[in-house]
Amino acid sequence: MPKKPPPSPAARTAYHHGALRSSLIDATEALLAERGLEGFSLREVARRSGVSPAAPAHHFGDADGLLTVVATLAFDGLTEALAAGNARGGSDPVARLREQGVGYVRFALRHPGRFGLMFRAGNHGDDAELQRSGHAAFAMLENGVRDLLGVPPDQPLTAPQHAVLMSIWSTVHGFAHLTLAGQLHHTRCDLSLEASVDAVVGPMLQQQLEGLQAVMEGTGKQRAR
Repeated sequence: MPKKPPPSPAARTAYHHGALRSSLIDATEALLAERGLEGFSLREVARRSGVSPAAPAHHFGDADGLLTVVATLAFDGLTEALAAGNARGGSDPVARLREQGVGYVRFALRHPGRFGLMFRAGNHGDDAELQRSGHAAFAMLENGVRDLLGVPPDQPLTAPQHAVLMSIWSTVHGFAHLTLAGQLHHTRCDLSLEASVDAVVGPMLQQQLEGLQAVMEGTGKQRAR
């Protein structure tokens, strides 16, 4: 068989740039997981990627540009995790939201660097791609609450309905942060961390969601009288 010709210089350059971009993103996530945003530096990311301190500028402009890309990818990943939860939950709105919550915490544990960056104040909220990704993730949760409460997509949430949305988000977000901070290590000592989270988050959300659903249904019936 004839040998394939070697890749052209342009192809090698494109491959190198793509690999470097991914390497810089991976190094950023690892550094954030180890040191947090306060310990982040573009120079250290470049060092871990084996390139000069000026190399990241060709792909991201500056440190803020790199962090914005990582945050955008994080929200995209969270949206995928929530969508997978919807699939596991099937047609039951309680099960769908419960599995969204489990997926939310799992995502935080698997990607602590990205999760720690996503909701930081001043995280380039005016970036169009970051806004798109953030809104898509939040829409997954909001649509789950709409299904739970029977609110059509074109109807604004009332104040009590919005409170339900905030209650569910606060529960899983707070649980994720407490777990990452090592405050819930005693939850189920006989299980791995992720298994113990699954064992706790699912039942906890099931109780919360059934209670919220019952309260909102009771409120609606009272208003209808």
